Amino acid sequence: MEIKEHIINHIKIAEIISDERVIESAQDGLDLLGNLYYQGFDKVILHEKNITSDFFDLKTKLAGEILQKFSNYRIPLAIVGDFSQYKSKSFQDFISESNTTQHINFATSLPEALERLSK
Repeated sequence: MEIKEHIINHIKIAEIISDERVIESAQDGLDLLGNLYYQGFDKVILHEKNITSDFFDLKTKLAGEILQKFSNYRIPLAIVGDFSQYKSKSFQDFISESNTTQHINFATSLPEALERLSK
């Protein structure tokens, strides 16, 4: 796993880059968050491919567990990926609601994620 640093408008954003899954469980999310928090990052970008598919099935409640940790630490998150593959209306509604509040963002590209987090 590599942490690529982006600094925009004096905001320190960590982009997680890996060829493997980084988050398989809520504990993985907490460990990553703690690591980034103590390195002084203000915001985080994760790629969909680095998160277990269970995250994207709201019935597992994994998304809620992980995202609650980001909320508790007050670290905004952007997840980059192609979310059209998830046909669940509840998940699509979740994406829309998350993007409205802007603490958790779903973006289709890195530039879109950086733009959302640079505010």
